[in-house]
Amino acid sequence: STLFPYTTLFRSLLEVQNKLTRNISRGYKQRVSMAGALVGNPEVLILDEPTVGLDPKQILEIRNSIKELGKEHTVILSSHILSEVSQICDRVVIINQGKLVAIDTPENLEEKTKNKNVLFVTVEDKEEKMLSIKDKVKDIQELTFVKDNEDGTKQYKVVSDEEVDLRKKLFDILPKEDITIFELKKAEVSLEDAFMKLIQEEKEEAVEEVNAEENKEETELVEEKETEIKDKDIEEVNQDDEENKEEEVEE
Repeated sequence: STLFPYTTLFRSLLEVQNKLTRNISRGYKQRVSMAGALVGNPEVLILDEPTVGLDPKQILEIRNSIKELGKEHTVILSSHILSEVSQICDRVVIINQGKLVAIDTPENLEEKTKNKNVLFVTVEDKEEKMLSIKDKVKDIQELTFVKDNEDGTKQYKVVSDEEVDLRKKLFDILPKEDITIFELKKAEVSLEDAFMKLIQEEKEEAVEEVNAEENKEETELVEEKETEIKDKDIEEVNQDDEENKEEEVEE
């Protein structure tokens, strides 16, 4: 019973205590592994993709268990499921090809990588005027059609600078154009968005470094070649001077 002071979830292992590990489900195997890791009451618990291959119910149970464990232990979670990381972890470390890209809270990472204000607006637009709204609202950087809905409405994506909130302007101008608003909501920036942007920036920096190095090598080669030509020209001039002196002596 000393295995179960951390979470009520582990008590479910009593249901399979008389079964061989190979004969239980993957969800139970994950819990057995976690219980085994806790036998020594470690300060740090490292979990690698703990919810891979589990059904939704098992995933929820494992996530809740990890949260409980985090109250008594330092839990290091390795996962490619960023929505899971965002829900469970207090701090996130993003590593790309062995290089540390970022470390912060999920909320701060999402906020730092947000550089646009994106709205999704669902409208009834019988006269097809929606796309022309961009010309009437100067702060709109991008206005694109997203999809047709079953009820006859259409969804559009409206993009502006991060500092610009277009909601009030849209509520004001769309009714004047006989466009009825059914829904208007801000797009949420996810940890996946932050991850993709940070990785892309990392790639761009790497490309710039490679290009800079190639340009440096090319410049060095050009300078080396120019030096060789200059030295050769000087040598030829000196040789001509020597020949002229010899001719003068002979005369």
